[in-house]
Formats: sequence, C-alpha cells, structure tokens
Amino acid sequence: MNQEQSKRLGQLLSMGIPLPIAYAIALDPEQAQAGLAAGTELFVTGANTALDAIAQPKKAKRKVSAYNRRYKAAFKKIAPKHKAKNGKWKAGGFKRAVKAAHKEAKK
Repeated sequence: MNQEQSKRLGQLLSMGIPLPIAYAIALDPEQAQAGLAAGTELFVTGANTALDAIAQPKKAKRKVSAYNRRYKAAFKKIAPKHKAKNGKWKAGGFKRAVKAAHKEAKK
C-alpha cells in the first residue's frame, strides 16, 4: 500500500465506511466502480459516495490573529530565560514563560 492509498484509506475510515469496503476502495477505486457489473450495487454506491466526499475541497485555514502573532514573538523572546543551559525547561519554567508571554503580548 503506497502513501496515497494509505491516505485515501484514512479518509474513508474517518467517514465511517467499514474497513473491508474502505480497504477495497482505497486500493483500486476503478475496480470498486466495476463491482456494479458483478451485481454489488450497494458496494458501488458506497464507493461513489466515498470518492465524491474525498474529492471535496479542503477548508481554508483560519487567519492567525494579531494577538497570536504578538504572543508567538513574545514567547520566543522570553522562553530562553526559562530554560536551562542544556535546553530543557527549568522547574516551572514553561508555565512562567507562558504567563510572561501573555503579559507581554497584552501590552
């Protein structure tokens, strides 16, 4: 199973399609549609519905707020002060860094 088929399988399973049907559709969508000739009309209907759902465009990402940008910059500036020399957080350091970054971002 290649990466594209694996991604397609994950999408089908997230839509609630049972694993045996989703696996067959993910491996070969054309063969799933050819199942109509074999008299498995229900299988094909499920395949077409699933393939149509996969073809839907993705939602647009949300816009990052001005506050979030200020917080990000403040956190990057403050974080090193709350870390040890080896790069690990000091005891309670992350919590204090978050609090200080929020305070800085509000200014």
